[in-house]
Amino acid sequence: MSSPVSHVAVLGSTGSIGRSTLEVIASSAGTLKAVGLSANSRCAELIQQAQSTQPAWVVAADVEAAERCDWSQLPANVKRHIGIDAIEDLVTGDEVDVVLAAIVGSAGLRGAWAALEAGKTLALANKETLVTAGPLVTKLAAQRGATILPVDSEHSAIFQAMQAGRRSEVRRVILTASGGPFRGHTHAQLQSVTREEALSHPTWEMGPKISIDSATMMNKALEIIEARWLFGLEADQIDVVVHPQSIVHSMVEFADGSVIAQLSPPDMKLPIQYALTWPERRACPAPRLDLTTAMQLTFEPPDFDRFPALAMGLEVARLGGTAGAVLNAANEAAVAGFLDGQLAFTEIAPACQAVLQNHHFDPHPTLEQVLRLDVWARQEIAKWVCA
Repeated sequence: MSSPVSHVAVLGSTGSIGRSTLEVIASSAGTLKAVGLSANSRCAELIQQAQSTQPAWVVAADVEAAERCDWSQLPANVKRHIGIDAIEDLVTGDEVDVVLAAIVGSAGLRGAWAALEAGKTLALANKETLVTAGPLVTKLAAQRGATILPVDSEHSAIFQAMQAGRRSEVRRVILTASGGPFRGHTHAQLQSVTREEALSHPTWEMGPKISIDSATMMNKALEIIEARWLFGLEADQIDVVVHPQSIVHSMVEFADGSVIAQLSPPDMKLPIQYALTWPERRACPAPRLDLTTAMQLTFEPPDFDRFPALAMGLEVARLGGTAGAVLNAANEAAVAGFLDGQLAFTEIAPACQAVLQNHHFDPHPTLEQVLRLDVWARQEIAKWVCA
C-alpha cells in the first residue's frame, strides 16, 4: 500500500536547513511534496528552487529584494507573494500538512506561531521560537491540537531516545556539543579570534549566525532552553557534554540508569526526514554510520569558565518568563556586531549577560511583551557596539 502524500511548506528554503529539506523531499519517491517555499532576500535561488520543485506558492519576505529581482523565470503555475505577512497566509493554507520552520533567529517566531494557531504539524528547526516564547508556544500547540516535532539534531535525538521508555521514567537528558572550533583555546587565544576562524566549524556546515553561536557555545545554551520547554523538563534535568566527533547527537538517561543514545553521521537530512515522516522511518539520503571502520567516540565536560554562555542557558532555563526573549535578541544583535567587526568575539557573552541582568523580568509575559523586549534587547546591544 502506498503512503499518502504529505504536503510541506518550507520556511527559509534557501538556507542550509531549507536546502537539505528539499533534498529529503526530492528523495521521498513522491510521499513528500513541497507546496510552498519562503525566502527572505535570496530571490534568484528561490526561483531556481521553484523550477525544480514546482510548489503552489513562493514567498519573498524582503520587499526591497523582491522588487529588484527578475521574476520572469518563475514557473507560470507558481503563485508569487511578497512581504512577511504572506508567510502567515502560506502556512495556514488548507493544502499544507506540515510546516518546516527554518527561518533563522527570532524572525521565525511569526510563521511558527501562525502554523500552530492553524493546528498544523510544526517541524521546528528554529530553536529561537521556543527560546523566545517557550511557554506561550507550547500552550498554543496544546490548545489548537497542533504537534511540534524537533528538527535540531540534538532535540531530534532526545525525541527518538525517549521512545525507549515512558516520559515519567526520564531522569535527565544529555545534550552533546562538538565544542566548536575553539574547544582547546585558552582565554588569551580567544581574545584574538577572527571572523573567519569563528565561521570555520570542524564538523557541521551551517550559516554564519549558527556557526558563531557554535563557536561561543551559545547554540548549546539556546538548546538547553529549547529542551526545557519542548520536553517539559526542569533545568536541573538537562546536562551538556562535549563530544567532538558529533556522532552521538544526544542521550536520555532513564530512572533505572539506562542511557539511550542516537548515533548517525553529522548530517541534517536524517532529523529533517524523521520530523517530516514521523512516526514512520523510511530510507534516507543522509550518509550512514559505518561501524566496521575504526573510530573513537570521546566525551568531556564543558568548560563553563571559557564559555560562559552555557551558564546563561541554564540560568534562563530556570527563570523562564521574559529571560529567553532577552537573551536570544541580545545574542542575535551581538553576533551581528561581531560579524560586522564592531564587537570582539569575547565581548559577545558579556554583552548578553549585561542585558539579561538589567531587564525588567516578568515570569508570565504576553506575546506582546516578548516582542517588545526583543526590540529593547537589540537596542541595548547597540550601545555596546557603538561604545
